[in-house]
Amino acid sequence: MRRIKLAIPKGHLAEPTFRMLEQAGYVIYRREASYRPAINDPGIELRVLRPQEIPMFVSEGLQDVGITGLDWLHETRADVEVLLNLEYSYVKLVLAVPKPWKEINSLSDLLEKFAERGRSLRISTEYLNVSIDYLKKNPIYQRLYGDKDPIMITPWWRKGENKNVLLFLSFGATEAKPPDNADAVIDVTETGATLEQNDLKPIETVMESTAILIANRDALRDHEKREKIYDVLTLLKGVVDGRKKLHIFVNVHEENLKRLLESLPALRKPTISPLSEKGWYSVNTVIDRYSFLEILPRLRSLAQGLVIYEPRQVLLLDEMDVGEEKIERKSKDKDR
Repeated sequence: MRRIKLAIPKGHLAEPTFRMLEQAGYVIYRREASYRPAINDPGIELRVLRPQEIPMFVSEGLQDVGITGLDWLHETRADVEVLLNLEYSYVKLVLAVPKPWKEINSLSDLLEKFAERGRSLRISTEYLNVSIDYLKKNPIYQRLYGDKDPIMITPWWRKGENKNVLLFLSFGATEAKPPDNADAVIDVTETGATLEQNDLKPIETVMESTAILIANRDALRDHEKREKIYDVLTLLKGVVDGRKKLHIFVNVHEENLKRLLESLPALRKPTISPLSEKGWYSVNTVIDRYSFLEILPRLRSLAQGLVIYEPRQVLLLDEMDVGEEKIERKSKDKDR
């Protein structure tokens, strides 16, 4: 049996990724400092990589499937198939400036102030491509500098035409760069605490990011690999969907059964079973977690003996289309 290569991220994405894989039913054997953890599925080979690298390695076919951040997919501009939003590790990529700059509250303010003073604006970031796209979409940038790219400065090269806006590649601790080595930063934040501790204020959100599952396009055209990739997708989607649902069991008298069923937002048609006592039924169904508080008063008035479970997974198997025609169709749509 051919194995698929699954890249999982290190860093802040690592622990929630391991938790999700384990909730999906995988058993992962981790050794300290090992970048090749073992897994209980013989059809999968795990590799731990930096999330920045995973989109590129998946695009190039060095890995068949991977978990990374949406931010890094945008930054690398990798040509991959996005299979699933995993809905964890939500972060924002923000533009932030020193808090004492009371008069600067947007990118437009920042660009105008530095242009008025005849100073080059220095921005520190790990996201050079995302930052360039963001800056060049700003109407003030377009008015001042047209279509010129900001100058990007890294240890290996320096390129770009607009010497009035400089992007310095950061290798971490980006929030520590102002005011000596940068005027502003474009950096990820989850709670804003690190920016606050470094006397910075976010003035605009560049993009929002979350963990995503991506796949190599050629791997999806390979029948054997595609089947295993969709096994992984099915189990992980089950976790994503399971976190949004509640599994409830409720006992109801037959005179209230119809009214109760009318008020239950079931995943599919609920299971109804007669109890040993004549005239009583058990209703077993899966509901949206966020609707539970809305329907609780109705349940209290119509039913008895409510039991609630948090499902580990909800697998909607009929939604998992793995056909070759669908893969080819999506690939052609991407090429247009």
